[in-house]
Amino acid sequence: MKTKFIKAICCFVALGTISACSNFLDELPKTSLTEEQVFGDEENIQLLISGLYTQWRNTKQDRGGFMFTLGTDEAKQGGQQVQENNVQAALDKYSNALNAPNSSLAEQWNKRWPVVTAAAKAAYYAQSNSLKAQARFIRATINFELAMLWGPIPIIDQENMREARQPLTDVFDFIIKDLEFAAEYLEDTQSDKKIPTKGAALALLGKVYLSAPEETGFRDYERAISYFDQVIPQYALLDNYADLFNTTLNQNSSESIYAFQFINLSPDNNMAQHHAGSRAVADLDGNTYFGGYDLIMPTDYYANDQTNGGVWEPGDTRKLASIRYDFTLPDGRVPTITWTGQQDELGPHTRKFEDIRTQGVQNFWYSGGLIHYLRLADILLCKAECLNELNQTAEAIQLLNTTVRRRAFGGTIPEGYSWEGISREELRERIMDERIRELGFEGWRRMDLIRTGKLVEYVSERNPWAKAEGAIREFHNRYPIPESEIKQNDMINEEDQNPGYN
Repeated sequence: MKTKFIKAICCFVALGTISACSNFLDELPKTSLTEEQVFGDEENIQLLISGLYTQWRNTKQDRGGFMFTLGTDEAKQGGQQVQENNVQAALDKYSNALNAPNSSLAEQWNKRWPVVTAAAKAAYYAQSNSLKAQARFIRATINFELAMLWGPIPIIDQENMREARQPLTDVFDFIIKDLEFAAEYLEDTQSDKKIPTKGAALALLGKVYLSAPEETGFRDYERAISYFDQVIPQYALLDNYADLFNTTLNQNSSESIYAFQFINLSPDNNMAQHHAGSRAVADLDGNTYFGGYDLIMPTDYYANDQTNGGVWEPGDTRKLASIRYDFTLPDGRVPTITWTGQQDELGPHTRKFEDIRTQGVQNFWYSGGLIHYLRLADILLCKAECLNELNQTAEAIQLLNTTVRRRAFGGTIPEGYSWEGISREELRERIMDERIRELGFEGWRRMDLIRTGKLVEYVSERNPWAKAEGAIREFHNRYPIPESEIKQNDMINEEDQNPGYN
């Protein structure tokens, strides 16, 4: 978080953001302005929050948007990527390079804390509850992510600043209070889709109560359901799963609760396809929309049918909507492997980030489809999981069969695949598989594995780089606190490092 440094930078950025728009800045030299003068104007707060949406969105942009997805049982790096960057490779291998100096992780940590700090200022100084709610929603989302991946974190609150790592009970209490406030004061609908709605806050509250570590006392399946039940009637599944990722359609659909807004023009492109596509395709034609550089690829478990050791059931329409197996170019050309004999260049690739609008006119780097954060199918799966944990297994199966799974099979679930009569324990396993099929590469898998205690078991068998290295251990459920943070934050010392990384 680099607290002292970030406070200074945040004030500087805020000044730069609002200087062109605020009349009172012309009345006093910038050096004489107090923080109260800078943040005490509601127009300035509104401009600051508008900038925060871009900063928050940009944590999902480019290579960094995939760092937390690597090292799971659904995603792996391509062979060439692993050869080129030992530091990044450690996120899949769980090797000794997954340590405090790891720059790939430090970059992600450092991107998030300026947003948290600025959101805290906005939440404190904003006069309207609407702006406070927006700032607190942004702060809560990032704190939730950081706490799930790193464990105890500082609590950045202008009224009660706690810059040392705080107990997770306090952290989750703080996250929940932020989201409760957001749920009370955010609007039901927003014409500007970058602004979250009441439904987004309620959905995330449910996910927090589902995911909070049990030792915090906040894991509460009944309470999670109470929030999910407020969300579910307000949204509707699309009939066709593939439409969720079709950039020629309105992706802010009836299923979308919140999505990061991108377009296929710089600097608002997400660059996701650049990292998700095939090198062999890129080398043959840089303007083919499914080319890329193999940063993030499906594991065999995510790509294969159940008959071949994978996750896909016969007839599931999500398979071909989620994964590309055919690399024939639109003009009929067939690419060949060109990089150091890495066979995975033409192995299965995710297709969720393909942007056909770039075909023949722009490099795939300009991909700009929306990146889903919260959508109805996820919430339905979460509710089913809660029902199952509450020993309401039959109700959970019924919910899945009439919503997510029915759509997956085009409206009719094949005989033998409706899951009636299976046990609570077996449904737990199947829901985890269903979450890969429905939500693969959408950013939730690492949290799913952590909250269910399955990270080591599943990754050690299903992620090829982790399996070959044989180094993953239970302490890897948390990332190491970056060395740069320890050096620059006086309130976090080496003895505060997560176990296993000392």
